[in-house]
Amino acid sequence: MDKKPLIGLAGVIVAAMSAEFNDLVGSNAMVDVRGALGIGHDTGIWIESLYLSGMVIGMAISPWWSAAVTLRRTVLFAIALNLVSTALIPFAPDVTCFLVLRAVQGLAEGLTIPLLMTTALKYLTPNIRLYGLSCYALTATFFPNLSAAVSALWTDVVGWRFVFFEAIPMCTLAALCVWYGMPQDPPHYERLRKYDWPGTLLVVVGLGALTTMLQHGSRLDWFNSKLICTLALISAVAIPLLVVNEWKQELPLFKPQLLKRRNFAYGVVTLFSFVIIGMSASTVPSEYLIEVQGFRPLQTYSLMAEVAALQLVFLPLLVKVLDLEWVDSRWINGLGLLCLIAACVGSSMLDSTWSREQFYLWQAISGFGQACVVLSLLMMATNVVAPPEGPFASPLVNMPRGLSEVVGLCILELMAHFRGQLHATRLLESAGTRRFSVIEASGIDPRHLPPLLPDGAQRAAGSLSAFSHAIDVQRATMVISDDYLLLAALAAVVFAVLLVLPQRTWPPRIALLKKSST
Repeated sequence: MDKKPLIGLAGVIVAAMSAEFNDLVGSNAMVDVRGALGIGHDTGIWIESLYLSGMVIGMAISPWWSAAVTLRRTVLFAIALNLVSTALIPFAPDVTCFLVLRAVQGLAEGLTIPLLMTTALKYLTPNIRLYGLSCYALTATFFPNLSAAVSALWTDVVGWRFVFFEAIPMCTLAALCVWYGMPQDPPHYERLRKYDWPGTLLVVVGLGALTTMLQHGSRLDWFNSKLICTLALISAVAIPLLVVNEWKQELPLFKPQLLKRRNFAYGVVTLFSFVIIGMSASTVPSEYLIEVQGFRPLQTYSLMAEVAALQLVFLPLLVKVLDLEWVDSRWINGLGLLCLIAACVGSSMLDSTWSREQFYLWQAISGFGQACVVLSLLMMATNVVAPPEGPFASPLVNMPRGLSEVVGLCILELMAHFRGQLHATRLLESAGTRRFSVIEASGIDPRHLPPLLPDGAQRAAGSLSAFSHAIDVQRATMVISDDYLLLAALAAVVFAVLLVLPQRTWPPRIALLKKSST
């Protein structure tokens, strides 16, 4: 086997890492970036909204263009777009320019991520194809968890501008590897005459409206806002039209017909759900430590770094296991889901005294579960797709994955709003019914004295503020516990789907032998 394509694949992996860091490191450090540039909260939401919209749009169109103008040129274009937009952001003269560059950043990530799977499946032979799938699995397990440590390094140690400057060496290295290692295939410019312009327009309008609605819904009070109602109407009309258009197109952006294949449909549904469930090992614990314990990002990175490091151990090990003929990938997938459920349920038993040490065990279990789920479902989904169908299957995998990031954040915001209100009301009502023992009393335990004296005067300066803070801490803790239980329930639903939907599949090397023998 020629080793040069492996160098090209390494370049695409580095490009994907840089693109993922633009999203996740940028999001983690956005408070510091907004503070340095004097950008307000509402504008900050638009920064993330435009990025995610651009990412989803890029994921929809990237595979089609790689088939038309060659994979090598598309990868190099995506790397260049990433490099230029990211390097210019710290020098943006105004907010409008910042927003435009951030949207271009998102488009660059959307163009890059699908090309990693395409490259791995194209240049790796069946006997090592599982290693290629594990490379793509890194984008869903390793990179997101590593990003917390990287963002903490830049914002708390080096400087916020390096959140963006990190792309310069990474993109340069990626471009050199791709330029040297990836073969130059002949382009198929005749496909451009059949380009799906209606589908592209519907992707931009429909998915752009949907992601914007989900990002801004909580801030604008959902359907009490005319903008949210308009965006909901646009997405409700455009997305069904997109599916109908792609079904009838001669050369579509994606083929919805592939969802008739049970294993492929399971892969799409599970990857969408997995990105949301994966927040139980990243967003949720870091939110607890920051909001309840007052940690800085630099102090929370070890939790996510643990999960990231475990991927480097578990993914190669699982490649060996899944390559065994007698191992059913559904077993591995089910084991991973059970581990995620156990980790979520275990973490849901937290209280306001928990710190990082109490999370380490559950993070390790979650890290093993993530590796099991992603690699096994990728094997199940890709084994039923023929190589010529790859450009039409890739958007169906990556678009829902991009949307799931928005949906997951939206779910956590809704939980914080509605469950937070419920818990705060119940805590205050409970304290109110015990006013003369909890709030306004002499007190029994000298370590936890009520904030008011029996005559209604404050026991000490700031005692009421401290009591209010204690209520907020308990409310936040209870919301985080609810988040874990909700994510565990979602994992249980996916496990139920696993029992009925996917079929037995074989490792790529064995599947190829079975096809050739028939």
